[in-house]
Amino acid sequence: MRQLIKFSVTVREEDFVFHLVDDAGQTTDFAASPEQFDAVIDALDELLSENEDDEFEIEDDEPVYQKPLS
Repeated sequence: MRQLIKFSVTVREEDFVFHLVDDAGQTTDFAASPEQFDAVIDALDELLSENEDDEFEIEDDEPVYQKPLS
């Protein structure tokens, strides 16, 4: 299985392009509509949220870093 080592996203007029680079340096590009892009974000957010406590051993009394939105 190839390993993802780098990615970027380019915004075009009506869609987005994911640029994925594997450990052999091969680049694969995927175009995605705004709806598809949102679905990817939602899926990753859900996956990370489900595993966050186990993966990062977050305790209820530990401070949580929040990145400012502005």
